[in-house]
Amino acid sequence: MTNIQFQRGAVDASTAISSAWELIKGNYGLYLGVAVVAMVLTGCIPCLNLFLIGPVMGGVYFFALRAMRNEPVEFGMMFKGFEKFVPLMVIGLIQSIPGVIAQVIRFSVNIGQLGLSGGRNREMDFFMASDKDVAIASGLIIVAVIVGIVFMIFALVWWMVFFFAVPLAMEYDLGAVDAIKLSAQAAMGNIGGMIVLLILSVLVGLLGVLMCGIGVILVSTPIIYIANAFVYRQVFPYIEQQFNMAPPPPASYGDFGSGMPAN
Repeated sequence: MTNIQFQRGAVDASTAISSAWELIKGNYGLYLGVAVVAMVLTGCIPCLNLFLIGPVMGGVYFFALRAMRNEPVEFGMMFKGFEKFVPLMVIGLIQSIPGVIAQVIRFSVNIGQLGLSGGRNREMDFFMASDKDVAIASGLIIVAVIVGIVFMIFALVWWMVFFFAVPLAMEYDLGAVDAIKLSAQAAMGNIGGMIVLLILSVLVGLLGVLMCGIGVILVSTPIIYIANAFVYRQVFPYIEQQFNMAPPPPASYGDFGSGMPAN
């Protein structure tokens, strides 16, 4: 793996979000279009979306990082991630594991409730229930709370571990395993900032909900997508490669290489 350096303690979540909004305002329609299409492809196509999350988000990062460098951008650039489909797909699939587990748990709970009710729509009267029923119900609630807390912690750690994997694979042409390893290292070096970013992202999402719900699409999602790109750049600064490295002419070294004594 290429020796790619990252910054520790570099995440400034509030600056990333404010910078994202300033960037979006300059060409709001384009950013909104990219965000909406990304939402549709990654959230509205059951099963298939698991294979599209990585490539689609890779294209979003490609688009955003170019815009951050003041380079020309166009809508079609959001599909650039499909040029590196396999590694990005693998990252997206693994990254989606907590969501898949949550759906399986939810489905199992629904099946269990259906079985306990015997397929009938009825509710148990708590005050008429026996002590045994109350004890079982209380135990199940406690277990559900504990499992929920553990799962939330697991999902948080998983989110941080994979946060930088997609843009790393996109920008540095890394394989899935190398990108995930480096992403995990960078995330562990920026835990505090990542937690603040998550909190602020939730608040931005709630702001969108308060805007009659439509704000989630019109405001929250574009800001969060671009803010994530700013956070990535904070941790992995852009270093422009200098390819014009021709050696200086021999005369600049003096006459020591000629074998003749200097006059």
